[in-house]
Amino acid sequence: MGKLGVSIYPERSTFEKDKAYLDLAHKYGFKRVFTSLLQITDDKEKVLADFTEVVSYANSLDMEVMVDINPALFEQLNISYDDLSFFHEMGAYGIRLDIGFTGAEEAKMTRNPYGIKIEINMSSGTSYVDNIMSYSPNTNNLLGSHNFYPHRYTGLSYEHFVNCSEKFRKYNINTMAFVNSQAATFGPWPTSDGLCSLEDHRDLEIATQVKHLVLTGLIDDVLVGNAYASEEELKAMAEAFNAEYPTLKVAVEADITENERICLFDNLHSYRGDRSAYMLRSTMTRIHYKDKEFPAHNTRDMVKGDVLIDNVGYGQYKGETQIALQAMKNDGRVNVVGRIIDSELFLLDYLRPWSSFKLAESK
Repeated sequence: MGKLGVSIYPERSTFEKDKAYLDLAHKYGFKRVFTSLLQITDDKEKVLADFTEVVSYANSLDMEVMVDINPALFEQLNISYDDLSFFHEMGAYGIRLDIGFTGAEEAKMTRNPYGIKIEINMSSGTSYVDNIMSYSPNTNNLLGSHNFYPHRYTGLSYEHFVNCSEKFRKYNINTMAFVNSQAATFGPWPTSDGLCSLEDHRDLEIATQVKHLVLTGLIDDVLVGNAYASEEELKAMAEAFNAEYPTLKVAVEADITENERICLFDNLHSYRGDRSAYMLRSTMTRIHYKDKEFPAHNTRDMVKGDVLIDNVGYGQYKGETQIALQAMKNDGRVNVVGRIIDSELFLLDYLRPWSSFKLAESK
């Protein structure tokens, strides 16, 4: 089972604020914490003192702290890749290599005596992970995570994200990606247009970002890149991440009937396996509610994302729930009862035949 996480940046906040945020994340079952040493300029002792306090607190909540570093930082702090005692003393669960070494060093680092995890950058698109694997790492201590991108329009394209993620999936290496909080105000750097891995996620509600990553089947862990997400966002993330089935939000039509509401929102929907290019069909509602009335109303032509229920004019199909996958003419036998909200419309492309899903009314 994957994990949820948050990011903290101790040098840009206070211990009290970080502590309160970790408490909140812990309340909703978050297990991971990301923090970065990349922007640190102080000496080794001061760095260790500042970070150890907050890392120790996270550890007391049974959370796992991953520290972002690169080879230059090893030099700056006078640390060697074959001696990770500095991070052990700090209490870190693992270290994330923003920029890697040559492959041999990473493999050796996975065999450190402290069991410190080594998380490598998934976003480069090179054969980096294949190279590390050729040096026989301890894969129990090897993880992957995508970058986050504070500059608008620099985030990953979906195609590149898939290509990179699949390189790690084939080795069963744990994968992670970042999502963007709309309530958060800062990250590790002065510039921050939000902090997400996928550019398409930047302006979406956080729960929608999480649903998408879950539906791709490529990502184990999901972390908020920026600080601080609101309690409402953390709660929504946990619900989306831990949901048994994905839920799409529906904006209902003003004249939706009570029977139609029952069809949409009181049922687990199943995407029929004999798929159509025109519509996603959830047929059980016509069986469950065959004795209920579905009079014709709002029978306009249909566009992608419209949520439909066949009315009495369709005979044995009366009460069947559907979602339009493309534009269709309406001859009067189909009621348009709602619409998948615009920001979640793209999630339709990730539902698979034979999969189950839920619909929820958008407030």
